Amino acid sequence: MIVLGIETSCDETGVALHCSERGLLAQALHSQIAMHQRYGGVVPELASRDHIRRVLPLARQVLDEAGLGLSDLNAVAYTAGPGLAGALLVGAGVGASLAWALGVPAIGVHHLEGHLLSPLLAVDPPAFPFVALLVSGGHTQLMDVQGVGRYELLGDTLDDAAGEAFDKSAKLLGLGYPGGPAIAKLAESGRPGRYELPRPMLRSGDLDFSFSGLKTAVLTLVRRELDEGAGSGNPETRDPRQVRADIAAEVQAAITDVLVAKSVKALQHAGRETLVVAGGVSANRRLRERLAAEQERRRFRVHFPELALCSDNGAMIAFAGALRLAALKERGELAGLKPPEGFRVRPRWPLDELDAA
Repeated sequence: MIVLGIETSCDETGVALHCSERGLLAQALHSQIAMHQRYGGVVPELASRDHIRRVLPLARQVLDEAGLGLSDLNAVAYTAGPGLAGALLVGAGVGASLAWALGVPAIGVHHLEGHLLSPLLAVDPPAFPFVALLVSGGHTQLMDVQGVGRYELLGDTLDDAAGEAFDKSAKLLGLGYPGGPAIAKLAESGRPGRYELPRPMLRSGDLDFSFSGLKTAVLTLVRRELDEGAGSGNPETRDPRQVRADIAAEVQAAITDVLVAKSVKALQHAGRETLVVAGGVSANRRLRERLAAEQERRRFRVHFPELALCSDNGAMIAFAGALRLAALKERGELAGLKPPEGFRVRPRWPLDELDAA
C-alpha cells in the first residue's frame, strides 16, 4: 500500500510517500522559518497562504523522485489536527480532494501521533509498549503507549510547553526565531553554573510540566545582568555576549533537567523499560546527551527520531496513516472505506482521545 502524507499544521509544508512493503519512498519539506523570522513568530495567515503555494509542487516532487504517478496511490493521509486552523484546512482540503478524485481512501492523522510514531521509521525502531515524551513548541506531554492509538496521558504541560520556553527565553535574549536552535547554539559558548534558574515542578510529585515561571525568572535575570548593565567580576564576565551565552546555557540546562527527570519518573511509574522522545525539541543535543547518560545509568532504552524527522514532516503523517490503514485491512474493514465526501480539522485535539487502531 502506497500512502501520500501531507503535513501543514503550522509553519512547515511536508509531503512524503510511504510504502507498507518498502518503507519511506520519498519526502520533501519546505520550512517557513525565514518568512516568519521578521515577525518573531508564526503569523497564521501567512503560514496558510504559503502552504497553498507549496503543497502541490512538493507532491509532484516526491512522486517524481519515487518514479510514481497519482494512479499508484492507494490512500492519502493528511494532518487533521491539532494546529493552526487555516493551515490545517489547506492540507486537509488538498488531501481529501485528491483522494476523492482518485477514488481512494483519505485518513486524517493526529499530528502528535505522527511525531510519537516517527521513531519507528528508524533503523532500530522501538517495540511497544513504551513511554513517550512528546516535546515541541506547543506540547510537552508524557504518554504510556501500548500500541497504535492506545495512549494514556501520564503528564501534561499546565501552561508554557518546553518549546515555548525556549522561544520566549530566546526573545528575551535578543535571539532569532525559532528559539530552541538559537538557544542551543549560543549555549555552546556558555559556561554552565554561572547563573541559577528554577527547575519548575521538578519535585511536584506528579508528571506534569510548567515552564511559565522559568520565563519570568529569565526575564528578571536578563534585566539585572543585561538591561541594567550590572555585570560583575572581571571584564570577561561583563561582556554582554558572554553573559547571554551563560544565560542561554542555564536556560537549556533548566529545561532539559526537568524533561529528563520527569521522563525517568514516568518510566518508573508505568513500569516500562523503553522511552521514546519525539517532537521538535527532541533534536536538542543536550537533551539527547543527558538521556543517553541516564540510559546507561538506569538501564533503560531511549529512542529518538532521525534528526530530519524531528521537526514537522510529511513522512510521519504518511507512516501514521499507513499504520492506521493496515489495521483496518487486518480487520477486513479497508475494502469498505470509501473516498471522502468531505473533511474535518480539529485545531484542538487531545491525543488521548484517539481511538485504537
